[in-house]
Amino acid sequence: MAGKAGRPSGDSDARERLITEAKKLFVALPYSKVSTRMIATKADVNVALIRYYFGNKAGLFETMLRETMAPIREQFRRAINIGDIESIGELMRTYYRIMAPTPDLPKLIARTMMMEPGDLQRATMEKMFNEIALPAEELMFDKMKHVGILREGISPVKARMTFMSMMIFPFLVPPALLGFHGIDLNEEWLMELADHNVNVLLQGILAQGGDGSNEV
Repeated sequence: MAGKAGRPSGDSDARERLITEAKKLFVALPYSKVSTRMIATKADVNVALIRYYFGNKAGLFETMLRETMAPIREQFRRAINIGDIESIGELMRTYYRIMAPTPDLPKLIARTMMMEPGDLQRATMEKMFNEIALPAEELMFDKMKHVGILREGISPVKARMTFMSMMIFPFLVPPALLGFHGIDLNEEWLMELADHNVNVLLQGILAQGGDGSNEV
């Protein structure tokens, strides 16, 4: 938005810094406890830039979610178009890679979806899922069923639930429980988990399951 009339003073990377700090604060605190001034202070920018770039706090919240999920949305599209096991695996790796630096973001999503129907943040989240995630997952698994990638008798709806559980559950486990099992939820471990999950899918719900020789 460089050159737009009326832009308040601030560095050229102010927008990105606002999104970065907003993500940290929205994950760490309830939405109502996060103020625009708090975000601007953390980002070290003029608070007026929030109105300039996003309109208000709700606009910043929605933009933060959309831009965080954009690479995942793109990989969803690739998985729909290609529909092979490698594209499915890369979708999972992309998701893990994005979530690794902020592993509490899925908790924010879950917390938001448990708000009262009609709540602004829940409405924002539902809008995003309705536009991106739910249609993409449905198309992806329905296409897999149509072209014979899913094993005979496997329900696309249940396959979708299995896939969703694999993607989300690692980030919802309490850190103390992960520590009890000796798990450090870093990017390297998550990439290994993605490979493991692809093998599980191959052996379980996908028609081109391997011979069982791969370590899972």
